Amino acid sequence: MPERIGFIGLGVMGRPMARNLLKAGFPLVVHSRTRASVDDIVAAGAEAARSPADVAARSDIVITMLPDSPDVRLVLAGPDGVFERLRTGMIVVDMSTISPAVARDLAGDVERRGATMLDAPVSGGEIGAINGTLSIMVGGDAQALERVRPVLNAMGNPERVVHIGSSGAGQVCKACNQLAIGGALATVGEVFALARKSGVDPAKVREALLGGFAASRVLEVHGERILKGNYAPGFRTRLYHKDMGIALETARAHDVPVPVSAAVQQLVNAMMAAGKGDLDYSALATVLFELAGLD
Repeated sequence: MPERIGFIGLGVMGRPMARNLLKAGFPLVVHSRTRASVDDIVAAGAEAARSPADVAARSDIVITMLPDSPDVRLVLAGPDGVFERLRTGMIVVDMSTISPAVARDLAGDVERRGATMLDAPVSGGEIGAINGTLSIMVGGDAQALERVRPVLNAMGNPERVVHIGSSGAGQVCKACNQLAIGGALATVGEVFALARKSGVDPAKVREALLGGFAASRVLEVHGERILKGNYAPGFRTRLYHKDMGIALETARAHDVPVPVSAAVQQLVNAMMAAGKGDLDYSALATVLFELAGLD
């Protein structure tokens, strides 16, 4: 019999991830703050739970996909939370993007209850969640990972489910991921601004750059978004703002200077101040265009 999976958090990412678990044949019980999201996944074959505690009572593996560290703490340790019905031998897999320090603290709380927790944040956005091609960065016990690997493979690219290290290491890797994306995204915005101010077609510049060492997924995917002015959210700026805050806080905690990323965060702050928090984070380019005097 396949493991019984509980899934908490059916947002933009969580809902397609849960669907892919159902497609892979896993028995699934779900809970989320939004009833419509729960009803949608129940219609696809899942069972609904009354609370996070009810999810834990009916599952062998509990997955959480939530906005931020306080949300994960509340769902696990709060009233009617997962901890109330956590059993020896269970595995909790948090796939949210949260603070590495919080991930380590919660893993210790889970271990003291006889269970195991993995931090397993993802990269790939909504498209990756829908297509089941997410990259998954895992921190925690290696044996627990092998037990849940078939579950993670149903949501991500099996070649990109990577064990990073001990508890919290997955979240550190995700912080590094967000720093790398931010630098690339800001530079793509600068490239397009320079091309436009020089009277050169930025689409042609992108086409040429994609054939050389400057090629990147950011230039390919987000570059196309920027050229089309399509900022419908795949990943909202307000969530990226939160992620960059975690990344910079982690860097400070380890005395690592990140001047480039600090500059990117200032651009993200400007987006938030301009009311662009619900646009896709590729809209970072619009701030650079404005600085260059472009509309």
